[in-house]
Amino acid sequence: RTCWERGKSGITCGSLSHSPHTVRLLLSSQHVRPNLCFTVHSPLSASFTDLSSPKSMSLLIKSSYVSHLNHFQPRNSKSSSFTDQIPSRLSFVSSFNHNPFANLVYKRNPTMQSLSSSPSSMAVKSSLIDPDGGELVELVVPESQIELKKAESESMPKVKLTQIDLEWVHVISEGWASPLKGFMREDEYLQSLHFNSLRLKDGSLVNMSLPIVLAIDDHTKEQIGLSRNVALVSPQGDIIGSLRSVEIYKHNKEERIARTWGTTSPGLPYVEECINPSGNWLIGGDLQVFKPIKYNDGLDHYRLSPKQLRKEFDRRKADAVFAFQLRNPVHNGHALLMNDTRNRLLEMGYKNPVLLLHPLGGFTKADDVPLDVRMEQHSKVLEDGVLDPETTIVSIFPSPMHYAGPTEVQWHAKARINAGANFYIVGRDPAGMGHPTEKRDLYDPDHGKKVLSMAPGLEKLNILPFRVAAYDTIEKKMAFFDPSRAKEFLFISGTKMRTYARTGENPPDGFMCPSGWNVLVKYYESLQESEESAKQPAVVAA
Repeated sequence: RTCWERGKSGITCGSLSHSPHTVRLLLSSQHVRPNLCFTVHSPLSASFTDLSSPKSMSLLIKSSYVSHLNHFQPRNSKSSSFTDQIPSRLSFVSSFNHNPFANLVYKRNPTMQSLSSSPSSMAVKSSLIDPDGGELVELVVPESQIELKKAESESMPKVKLTQIDLEWVHVISEGWASPLKGFMREDEYLQSLHFNSLRLKDGSLVNMSLPIVLAIDDHTKEQIGLSRNVALVSPQGDIIGSLRSVEIYKHNKEERIARTWGTTSPGLPYVEECINPSGNWLIGGDLQVFKPIKYNDGLDHYRLSPKQLRKEFDRRKADAVFAFQLRNPVHNGHALLMNDTRNRLLEMGYKNPVLLLHPLGGFTKADDVPLDVRMEQHSKVLEDGVLDPETTIVSIFPSPMHYAGPTEVQWHAKARINAGANFYIVGRDPAGMGHPTEKRDLYDPDHGKKVLSMAPGLEKLNILPFRVAAYDTIEKKMAFFDPSRAKEFLFISGTKMRTYARTGENPPDGFMCPSGWNVLVKYYESLQESEESAKQPAVVAA
């Protein structure tokens, strides 16, 4: 039995007790991540006992992190290591030695592992993971109450929504931001802005890296006065819902921008479109929506809510769901990655992994390919068999895009938890963009995946970092990059791909399915025709 300290990690004290059959590591901090595991040389398998006391927890020790043990120092000795205090009959072994997914999974959910006398054994959890807060939020008024709620809203002060505001109403009302039940009040806003998370009543944390807020101007604030409830009016002038028990507080735009993007440089797309023109006040409250948000753009059938997606995953008997977000057309490198991920999940023991191909459908910057074009291109990818329609669900994620890099990618991952995904694929510079005033990336391209592996509230989500794919000029196809043959690979970025399509130049054979590429070519041809028509001088009739 020994005690130690590790002040920086939040661990204040602990004890190591051992018996022939049980080893327990007890820590007084309930916020230590269970990212280590160990086994015992004993005829009986090791057992790990959860503690009933809320002030302590069991910690599984994984040998892939044995180096971390060097940070633990016995209280009575500065020179000896923690491992020196462990009885000789204990040895650390990797629980992933025979796991073909070991190099791909950034972080694993400990509840998915079954530790036994065989370190490579693993049990697969077949049910979908719980939404944040334990219950999926749905804020659409029951049909029996719609007329009553509409009548009540007629007499309320009105708040006019922008298109981006309406997209956030969509996001909140369907439960993508669960357990959030409306636009943020000030305490929620401050937690999100400063901690990237929300503390729930039971003391647990959920990730919430982006403030989801509604701005109003001075005139609207005066109209609201002391009213407790307000009606929400769509950009088209229809009352679509209400906010109840509202709270109004100051909108410090500079602080919000600086903490969300890490810069206040001009030219940030979301800032220019949404924040700078908005009012100086924020209003939060409990959201009620009279009916599901629809856009009537021919794409509403793709907009599946978290509840609908979970139902579809269950219908397909999915025992793993891996989500892939993108705002660009799908090329064969993307498809290679997604198909390889599914194969690796099968090797892990899953029977029916299902891909959630989840393009972002809210606000995007002007030079991104529009949503309708992307959805047509995605459909061609499935029609051509590049992705298997039987194991792929294509759906639109309704969130607006911030281009806020590592801060925003946490939101993208968190929202997929609420949809039932337990694996999330993350690539290079997720949610990033070029610096708006300098010729460089705004964010380090590797920070997104690193932040996801450490982000508070995302512990139950398994992060799958991209394997780098590029065009193999020898094999004439997209392949995983081989550093030993670096000169034989061609990297085609999203910008380069759009340049090909815009100039009418074909990419190398095997880069994208032909029918999908034709969709992009036709789109850029139509753009050029529109631009040329706009340049033609107006003809004045005699």
